[in-house]
Amino acid sequence: MTDVDVVRWHAELDQLHGRIAARFRRAEPRRRARQYMCGLVTSLDRKNGWTLAELAGDVSPDGMQRLLRWADWDVDAVRDDVRDYVVEHLGDPRGVLIVDDTGFLKKGVRSAGVQRQYSGTAGRRENCQVGVFLAYRSARGHALIDRQLYLPVSWTDDRDRCRAAGIPDEVEFATKVEMARTMLGRALDAGVPVGWVTMDEAYGQCKSLRVWLEQRDVAYVVATRRNDDMVTTGMGRARADELIAGLPDRAWCRLSAGAGAHGPREYWWARVPVRVFWKPGRGYWLLARRSITTGEIAYYVCYGPRRTRLVDLARVAGSRWAIEECFQQAKNEAGLDEYQVRDWRAWYAHITLSMAAHAWLSVARSLAVTGEPTAAPA
Repeated sequence: MTDVDVVRWHAELDQLHGRIAARFRRAEPRRRARQYMCGLVTSLDRKNGWTLAELAGDVSPDGMQRLLRWADWDVDAVRDDVRDYVVEHLGDPRGVLIVDDTGFLKKGVRSAGVQRQYSGTAGRRENCQVGVFLAYRSARGHALIDRQLYLPVSWTDDRDRCRAAGIPDEVEFATKVEMARTMLGRALDAGVPVGWVTMDEAYGQCKSLRVWLEQRDVAYVVATRRNDDMVTTGMGRARADELIAGLPDRAWCRLSAGAGAHGPREYWWARVPVRVFWKPGRGYWLLARRSITTGEIAYYVCYGPRRTRLVDLARVAGSRWAIEECFQQAKNEAGLDEYQVRDWRAWYAHITLSMAAHAWLSVARSLAVTGEPTAAPA
């Protein structure tokens, strides 16, 4: 990285820090927040309270722990500032909101929300915490803009255990789908420019979530299970895989779902109209993606503008992988999963500052690619 690059990136950090500064009541935690974000993006082997404190010149991790656990700052307001910062730089009317969750492997039983549960990160059941996230993607880049910590029933049914982990009494059990709807609602209510929503089968198969998006007239391409019961245009009912199996060979087109690490991610794609009564100017489709090498088929339920092309639906379906890239980048480059805190508030504080650091990197990369100048700090 050249001296010019270093100046540009630090100027962009000043912009972001200046945006969130008002959320801190005192100068000391405000300063530490900047040090924390800087430490998260360094090449430290481990990024925890001790190493971040040493990097900042402290003799103990007390200050960093205080920042996460007790310091007087509005964590959720910073979350909203990060979202607005991402939209300001990456926003596009054709942008895509993406929902997914990721696991954080933990030991012990006292970290808020921890239990043996499925972790997509590990690909199996592990002792872990699970966070549900919302990402934003456009042609300019992608970043995480919202987060919620999933609390299993074993936690919400034990209020003493919750209090010991700092979980407020008013926090009740919510499914991951309910968390997704809450975060999507926050983004839509805030005016985030969005053309589409996409999510994997765990969320997309939920018909109530699809109806909710339709009621808000938000277009979507969401994965669903092969045996999802579909209403046909002939007022009948059929499984998703049965509808796709009935398509002729000419219905399939070879299209790219976007650029991958080894070139375009090409698949065979096909769609079939579903539902009887379409809203004016809107359409409903069942979309299928078939692997070129294995022939395996994935299924998607779609709602959007009536004139939407097959290539448009394929593009949106392919954009879901941006949140996987967000998780990988945020964990590898911004310490998303490198925390040593147990209580509720500290988890949200760390995750929010890590999201801010990842957003900073994403925006700085976008500015470097486009050659746009970095604005002077306000």
